[in-house]
Amino acid sequence: MQPSTNIFSLHGCPPSYLSHIPTSSPFFGQNPNPFFSFETGVNTPQFMSLSSNNSTSDEAEENHKEIINERKQKRKISNRESARRSRMRKQRQVDELWSQVMWLRNENHQLLRKLNCVLESQEKVIEENVQLKEETTELKQMISDMQLQNQSPFSCIRDDDDVV
Repeated sequence: MQPSTNIFSLHGCPPSYLSHIPTSSPFFGQNPNPFFSFETGVNTPQFMSLSSNNSTSDEAEENHKEIINERKQKRKISNRESARRSRMRKQRQVDELWSQVMWLRNENHQLLRKLNCVLESQEKVIEENVQLKEETTELKQMISDMQLQNQSPFSCIRDDDDVV
């Protein structure tokens, strides 16, 4: 908009109604707000036209507020839905972790049972090994005794019990 253009004529007001606007004002032709009047309490057709523009502006502002409120509502709903999905995802993760915990506990119990069986078997093997060592020692002693007996000078003399 150029400064020399009469802003009121842009809104369909005839120029004859512009006589009450001071032309010597430093703001004349530079007013960026067409709804602002330099004179207060003026009930002129220009003012009436401006008030109808004001109501249109109010309606536009109201529509704008409604749009903003609708967007806020949509954002709230979207955020709630996102939070719900997030809670559900977290719950699934917790459930999966509990499932893993239960599986690992079960696996741990099975491994402990196997370990106990192996330890029992080991104990039995160790006991058996000790018995076999003792038996081996006894047998070695018997062999040694028998060899000593066979090498003794009296080995040719037999007991009466030995005669067949």
